[in-house]
Amino acid sequence: MSKHIEERARELSALSHHLQSLSEREKWELARKLHDELGGLLTAAKMDLSWLQSRLEGAAIQERLSQLGGVLDEAMDLKRRVVEELRPSLLDHFGLPTAVRAYVESTCAKQGLGVQARFEHACEAMPKDTAIALFRVVQEGLSNIIKHAHAKTVKLEMSGDDSRCILTLEDDGRGFDAQSPEFRWSHGLMGMRQRVEGLDGRLDIQSRVGVGTTLRIEVPMSRQ
Repeated sequence: MSKHIEERARELSALSHHLQSLSEREKWELARKLHDELGGLLTAAKMDLSWLQSRLEGAAIQERLSQLGGVLDEAMDLKRRVVEELRPSLLDHFGLPTAVRAYVESTCAKQGLGVQARFEHACEAMPKDTAIALFRVVQEGLSNIIKHAHAKTVKLEMSGDDSRCILTLEDDGRGFDAQSPEFRWSHGLMGMRQRVEGLDGRLDIQSRVGVGTTLRIEVPMSRQ
């Protein structure tokens, strides 16, 4: 019976990893289409608007055209933000260290949180699916800090060696009881754990009420 349960658990873990990988591929494809196709249409609309502004006269017409230009600018900014959420461009072009540092620093700046970042190892020679999975876990972890921790400072550390990468996300917030059922069965935590275990890695969370929380992720640089 125990062997059967273990086998089913492995099957469910493999299925979860497959679905997460499929979701990331779909996000990448949607981001590409939004960037190329929608971006092209919006750029063309801006060019046509500029052509009209240079040829039409009248204060009322120019004011309406200016308003339309503002709407197009907002649409282009929304497109850019959606594309970044679907597939961070820094991750594809500059790798995990640059992408995760930029994301944590910019997000914390918007929320008024202090940031301490230390990178002792680049962790650059890893598969793209590992990099995006780690990025998503950091996203979820930082989102939890912002929603629940009431923290003042966030610490981000990256270390490891040529065989493993270790990411640590720590806050000085109010913490929680790590043994409570509410914590152990939270969907956010289960999703993070499934991502990490799907990469043959390990996720550890340490927290105490009034002390803060530390999220530690360790994954191999390459999978067998």
